[in-house]
Amino acid sequence: MPTAAEASFAPTPLSSDLRAGIESLSAQQTVTFTQYIKVILPLDGFVYWVKADILSPSAILNSPLSPYNSVYWNGQPAITTPARTIVAKGSLHFASQKIQDETESYGVNKITFTSEEPLHQDFSQINNSMIYIGTLGGAYSGVRFAFSNRENFYKQADIWHYVGDAIYPFMDTQIIDSAAQINTSELIVSNSLPLWLKLNNYTPTLPSYGFGNTMMPLFPSHLVDPNIPPPFASVHIYPESTQAIASTPRIGFRSSHQQLTKERVKITIYGLGNSYAMDFVDCINQYSSDYDFFGLMNVPTMRDEKVSQNELGIIAQKKSIEYEISYYQLRARHIARQIIGQAIPTYTTIPAEFYPYDPENP
Repeated sequence: MPTAAEASFAPTPLSSDLRAGIESLSAQQTVTFTQYIKVILPLDGFVYWVKADILSPSAILNSPLSPYNSVYWNGQPAITTPARTIVAKGSLHFASQKIQDETESYGVNKITFTSEEPLHQDFSQINNSMIYIGTLGGAYSGVRFAFSNRENFYKQADIWHYVGDAIYPFMDTQIIDSAAQINTSELIVSNSLPLWLKLNNYTPTLPSYGFGNTMMPLFPSHLVDPNIPPPFASVHIYPESTQAIASTPRIGFRSSHQQLTKERVKITIYGLGNSYAMDFVDCINQYSSDYDFFGLMNVPTMRDEKVSQNELGIIAQKKSIEYEISYYQLRARHIARQIIGQAIPTYTTIPAEFYPYDPENP
């Protein structure tokens, strides 16, 4: 006789019928999901998803050099025994649509997976730095997808519906299945974003000033960690604002590329009051003065913004500030150093010859 606890989780008659129908329609189909771990380049905050079995817990990308990654040097990840794969039984549906944009044409496959198992329970055991990516087989072999939401759960039915898009072709470069695919020494972005991300944990050269940025992590816009508690800030660089000031770039003696450029940058801050906001303004001014990474072309000032939640009848602690800056876009090729590094030396042994000393012909 089952216990009360076991009986509470027993499938309902409706659930049993629905599961039998799913297995009949799908022919006992299963989908395997593989675990990937988020890695953020310390250079410019760019996000990659790396297959878990090729990334060690003490990977240099997860070192304290990056304020975003949560695994410290020689430390353990947040989940010490993660499931490398999840094999789920259910029925897979997808719809295809062709997209023709200005820059490319591609197909979007929207995936709907009706699962007999609550995949969200497995997903809830991972943090924001891990996801599971599924792979289709058969005629659609190689199509990979991830879920963005769970829909229309009804307890009496006891089945789960997950929806997400297949990985877009132009996003394949961000999914890493081999260590050879990622270059950790090269910037991805061409704008001033890396200069702003250096403000993480920044303290002025004279700490006696009393201001710095030691408690507010800055993230690239659209790449802020999900559900992160405040305080935090995002750095958005308006793409259309990146313009050259000098008429031509300067090519240096090592074939380096240097272009004087201007941009408009918006920093959005959550969870801070006026005092720290004013300290942050002073911090930016001192940062520009200390290192001369960029110059300020306007008189920026902090302003409050409104974000409300109707259920609570409150507004968030949200502020923003916009900068117009000038800086140098750089590309240091160092061709001479590359040639030296790739050269293969050849050694020729020459016997030493000694001659007697001649005072008249020294």
